[in-house]
Formats: sequence, C-alpha cells, structure tokens
Amino acid sequence: MTSIVPTESAKMTGPKARASAVRTGPPARTAPAALAPRARLLPSLAAVYRAQLSRARVARIPLLFVATFQSVGIMVLMRGVVDGGAEARAVVAGSSVLVVAFVALNLLAQYFGQLRAGGGLDHYATLPVPPAAVVLGAAGAYASFTVPGTIVTAVAGSVLFGLPMTHLWVLVAVIPLSGAALSGLGAALGLLAPRQEVATLLGQLGMSAALLLGVLPAERLPGPVGWARDLLPSTYGVEALTRSFDAHPDWAVVALDLAVCAAVGVLSLAVATWAYRRAAVR
Repeated sequence: MTSIVPTESAKMTGPKARASAVRTGPPARTAPAALAPRARLLPSLAAVYRAQLSRARVARIPLLFVATFQSVGIMVLMRGVVDGGAEARAVVAGSSVLVVAFVALNLLAQYFGQLRAGGGLDHYATLPVPPAAVVLGAAGAYASFTVPGTIVTAVAGSVLFGLPMTHLWVLVAVIPLSGAALSGLGAALGLLAPRQEVATLLGQLGMSAALLLGVLPAERLPGPVGWARDLLPSTYGVEALTRSFDAHPDWAVVALDLAVCAAVGVLSLAVATWAYRRAAVR
C-alpha cells in the first residue's frame, strides 16, 4: 500500500528548506585562545635564583665550611715558606678566590652534570622561562654562597700575614665578577660533559687549576704554566685583590683587571647558556 500523506521533507520546500539546512549545518569554528605572554628574563631569573637558593641552602653550607677551612689551611701552610711582600699578597688573594672556585666552579659543574644525567633538564625545559634565566639563576645562587667564606678567608689571611685591610672593600666587586666567570665555566663543563662522572672530574680539575695557578705567586711559575694562568677566569680577580693590598694601589690597573674578569664572565655565561639549550633539546 502506498501512502498518499506527504512526508515532512516533502512539505519543506523553498525558503523553509534552506533555513533548516542552515540550522542543521556544521557548527561554527571558534577562534583559538591567545597564548600567554612569554616570561620576561628578570622575573624568571629572580624566581630561579630564589628556588635554587632555598634548595641548596642546607646542602651547601657544610661544603662552604669545607671550602673556607681548606683555604685557611693553605694559607697556614704557606705561612711557613712565605714571610711577606708580594708573595704573601698573592697567597691571600689566591686563597680567597679559591673559595669561589670550589663552590661556583666545582660544585656547579657537578650539579649540572647530575641534572643532565638524571633528566632534571626536562623539568626546566617545560618551564616558560628563558634558558638564560636558568643558567644565571643557578650560577648566582651558587656564587652567593661564597660571600661569607671569601670574606673570612681574606680577613684571616690579612691578619696571618700582617697585610692591610683598608681596601678589602674591593671584594664587593671581586666576588660577583669572579663568581660569574667561574660559575659560567662550571655550568658549561657540567652541561657539555658526556657523563656525570666526567663533569665531576672536570670540576675537580678546574678547582685544582685555580688552586695551583691562583695561590702560587706568578713570578714563581714557569713560562708555559704562566700562560695557562692567564687563561684562567679567576686570575684577574686574584690580581685585582692582590693589588688592593698595596699601600697605594694603582686603581686604574685594578679596574682593568676587574673589567677583564667581567668580560670573561659574560663570555662564560653565554657559553653556558648555549650549552644548556644544546643539552635541553637532546
């Protein structure tokens, strides 16, 4: 039997059919949501610095004590063979900057080597912060731990060798500039090392170089070793602090040494930032 009642679709013709087709068509597309603005460098740097500082405060204080005790012990040993003069100034300045090398170079190389081996870089790679903020924040936090130990070592050495403490305010510039140069070097060594053990070894070798080339007087070193001393980032901080023990320091030469130390610090931190980008994408 064939029905003679027209169907609903047959009834809807003309404008009604077109209106129904429009209503039942595909849903309209919505515009994608705008992405959040990228984090700026300075706020990101401050956040990473505070996080690293609070994380490493408990673990690094005993190591800072060891670094200070080591530097003071070296000065006590050198007191038996050095009476005073230029050699005493070099020993005190080199031992003071050695505290910076122990923490900012040695420990930071081990930290980034461990971070890379354990997959910790993946965590930082997911954060919306510039790579430079991660490197600078960690380097700044580690360098901050060297401030009390360096001051104690410089004061103890001045008393031990009878050096004037009038111009020890130079440490205000020597500590951050030497810390930046050595922190950048330590971070680069830890990030570029193929294995964690290699990063630890490179950090130890760097600290040993700072010990031998920084504490020993420059005029006592052979020619090729003296050239290696000129390549060490902490050398110029040691030279600036050494000259500050003079009765009438040549402040132009001191400023030149600090400027070279600052330039080396910028270069080493730039290399460390590049090494972080390279390690984070692998």
